[in-house]
Amino acid sequence: MSGAASAAAGSKFQQFMNHPAGPKTVFFWAPAMKWCLVAAGLKDLTRPADKLSVSQNLALTATGFIWVRYSVVIIPVNYSLAAVNFFVGATGLGQLARVWHFQRTGKDPVMDKFGPKNTEGGHATA
Repeated sequence: MSGAASAAAGSKFQQFMNHPAGPKTVFFWAPAMKWCLVAAGLKDLTRPADKLSVSQNLALTATGFIWVRYSVVIIPVNYSLAAVNFFVGATGLGQLARVWHFQRTGKDPVMDKFGPKNTEGGHATA
């Protein structure tokens, strides 16, 4: 790499490291860790709708969407926090929709599609 290119790359890296929402701050690490809540919400797709907690998913939905707004009015504006909170709210809302649909119809199409397959003799069939 030429001297000018390496200087530009070094300065971009320094800008990233020293940014007000960079990796030296909580503004970087909090959203990074919060993606675990999104993963947990997606993992709940393998649980039956009647086993999902309405209060937990209502809390995730509300806090997710409230924090999206907060993320864009704080200084520094934190778009990664807004993105992760949007997905926290969306996964909570999706699970609430599953519970509502199950309570209305008695069917859980998500479990039909992604749940465990029928077992025969203790072994899952393909």
